[in-house]
Amino acid sequence: MVILKKLVVLFSVMLLFACGCGKDNPDNVVKEFKDSIKNAKSYKITGNMEISNDEETFTYSLESYYLKDNYYKVVLVNQTNNHEQIILKNNDDIYVITPALNKSFKFQSDWPGSSSQAYLLGSLVADIENDTKFEVTNSDNGYVIKTKVNYPNNNELSYQKIYLNAKKNIEKVEVYNKSDIIKIKVTFDKVDLKAGLKESNFKLEDYVKEEEPNEECESEECKNKTEETANIEDIIYPLYIPSNTYLTSSEKVDTENGNRVILTFSGDKNFVLIEEKALSNNAMEIVPVYGEPLLLSEAIGALSANSLSWDANNMSYYLASTELTPAEMQLIANSLGNETLVSNTK
Repeated sequence: MVILKKLVVLFSVMLLFACGCGKDNPDNVVKEFKDSIKNAKSYKITGNMEISNDEETFTYSLESYYLKDNYYKVVLVNQTNNHEQIILKNNDDIYVITPALNKSFKFQSDWPGSSSQAYLLGSLVADIENDTKFEVTNSDNGYVIKTKVNYPNNNELSYQKIYLNAKKNIEKVEVYNKSDIIKIKVTFDKVDLKAGLKESNFKLEDYVKEEEPNEECESEECKNKTEETANIEDIIYPLYIPSNTYLTSSEKVDTENGNRVILTFSGDKNFVLIEEKALSNNAMEIVPVYGEPLLLSEAIGALSANSLSWDANNMSYYLASTELTPAEMQLIANSLGNETLVSNTK
């Protein structure tokens, strides 16, 4: 009889593992994950983010900070060229700061609520709650939550997978396109849900450089150096151009600091692309934008109704059109690279 009881217990244990009953049910997994985020008064995340386009993958180191009542700070550093940008939301406004240029875009926007953000925990929770058909599956080390995503300016992105370990702590997020290819991947190295942050951790003043004005440039050496810094030698053309649209004009114009290039494209989708050297400012330059931050492959841009502005690889770009969609603007911006050629000219 004792042997029979032992066999019954052994069989029950084997059945438990075979049916996967050792795992929590999907509702418990999601509830525990969501509650841990919602109960956090502040958090700090460190990790990295990879953004892939058709040709390359761009890797960023990532720091993400949050304080209840809508305080956010996201620090992204491009691992190829060390280009740093910061998204800052405090009690005043939303900013995208480029410290090296002493420059900031200032937004009137409901970011981050306007779209999905793979590097913000609250945004991931919102995606789960907005998807009534989200899926939870078991993985070797924990759980995977699959949800739809909301990227209104990039309808190529379709869904995401949120990877949790056995303790329901987040480890990774993968954002997929409609062809099931990973386009954005965020890997979390450390998540501190008790960071003890304060409002003083979210001040714009912390990123303002106080520099003395440059002395008047009189020597030939100084003048030559300024010219080399501010003048464009090689025009940078987009590799992506909408069909039946062609480069019809390329013009260099003099500016106070050097020159800029104006490229005009005409056809089915008319647009203008302006390029100039990005120069550091002695005083913080704040550029107002009626739009929202847009994550590009190499930078965070400022998207408005009919334009996109961004700084990358020591260049400042301004793309304007009443006919391009935000997705097309993003494609053009992501296709720009040093010394590339136009693939569709007339």
